[in-house]
Amino acid sequence: MQEVYDFLKEAQTYFLATADGDQPRVRAFGTIDLFEGKLYIQTGKAKDVYKQLVANPKFELCATKGLDWVRVTGSLVPDDRVEPKKHMLDAYPDLRAMYDENDGNTIVLYMKDATATFASLTGAAPRTVTF
Repeated sequence: MQEVYDFLKEAQTYFLATADGDQPRVRAFGTIDLFEGKLYIQTGKAKDVYKQLVANPKFELCATKGLDWVRVTGSLVPDDRVEPKKHMLDAYPDLRAMYDENDGNTIVLYMKDATATFASLTGAAPRTVTF
């Protein structure tokens, strides 16, 4: 899990896919946080991405760094506690212009039953980790 966190943190941007009925939806994300042994992302409850994840918690994300990439699949579980929201926003202080851990909109979600596949155009064999 630490390796996935480090990769996503260094990549800075990843692309998160969700399902909107039978239509896939993909958007750029930049938040990743390691809290209490879980990997978290952050969004707003008013956003379509959150509504899609409530309806179907399965996700896939992909990020690249140079010739290397990671693809992560699993489920995202909402965690509405103040502590993980504060931890996330403290790690991304620029988000505080739009979000606050007590605003009723901010939500963090942790990855559950996740599988990460690391691959590269260098010819290295793909590696898979689960967490």
